[in-house]
Amino acid sequence: MPVIAAYLYRHGRRVREIAIEEQVSCPSDRSEFVWIGLSDPCADEIETLQRLYGLHPLAVEDSLKDGQLPKVDVYGDQLFVIGRTAYLCGGRIVYGQTAAFLGHSHIITVRQGSTRSHRPLREHLEAAPDLLGKGGDYVLHAVLDFIVDGYLPLVTALEEEVAAMEQRMLDTFLDRAEIARIFALRRDLMRFDRILVPMEEVARKFAKSELPCVDAEARHYFRDVLDHVRRVEAMTSGLRELLTSVFEFSNLIEQQRTGAIARQLAAWAAILAVPTAIAGIYGMNFEHMPELHSRYGYPATLVAILTICSALYWRFRRARWL
Repeated sequence: MPVIAAYLYRHGRRVREIAIEEQVSCPSDRSEFVWIGLSDPCADEIETLQRLYGLHPLAVEDSLKDGQLPKVDVYGDQLFVIGRTAYLCGGRIVYGQTAAFLGHSHIITVRQGSTRSHRPLREHLEAAPDLLGKGGDYVLHAVLDFIVDGYLPLVTALEEEVAAMEQRMLDTFLDRAEIARIFALRRDLMRFDRILVPMEEVARKFAKSELPCVDAEARHYFRDVLDHVRRVEAMTSGLRELLTSVFEFSNLIEQQRTGAIARQLAAWAAILAVPTAIAGIYGMNFEHMPELHSRYGYPATLVAILTICSALYWRFRRARWL
């Protein structure tokens, strides 16, 4: 059922449940307001609310379109806000959308593709009637704060994954799957940034601008949302830099290990070249060769080979090629 919850509140306390097609008259002193929560609603339900609460057609159209960027629009004495939710699913960042219509006596939230229910949020606010009684703008603050707080587990989980990848990199080469994962994470974080930047602008408008239906005192609460967005932006920026460092450091370590292997092969090749060269020379069928008919020619040759090879081995060991 798309209608998750619809209640009338008076002085911060739930009075009764209302039907979506019910016309509710509230006094203008902000003592009463309606909070309606929808999840993946159909067009008919939104049109019913549009007729009852005077929602702007453009705002209604945007609320039904998933994939909108975060924004805040002013339509007369009402506000329309879009926030983007994000969560991890199968290692990838998946996005949802929460739209909110705010008037003097109503707040309507419309969730599209979001897996986080607003029930805990509603229960938390209902447990604090002094705050809930201040009006729908404080509910809107709580909704935006709820969305932004959902970013933190996502970024924290990615930080732990990259840190584990960095640790593995010190022990062995990163394989193709891990390299592909690094590039996938970088693409995901770039897309996530395109959500965070307008989300910060939304929070800044509420924190610093005069907007209809928003009490001046409520701006202090929206500043807290702004701080949370900036914190997530800083964490995301650091995570992008860490991913770049991991990739570059992985390439550097791979080059160093490849160079070390190449030096070892070159050192052993040089050492083995000595007996190969001497054996090759004395293996030629010439009659007049030094030490060929000498009694000690054979052991002298072996001693010479061992001496030269040992000297080369000692020299390469000192140079840390072996």
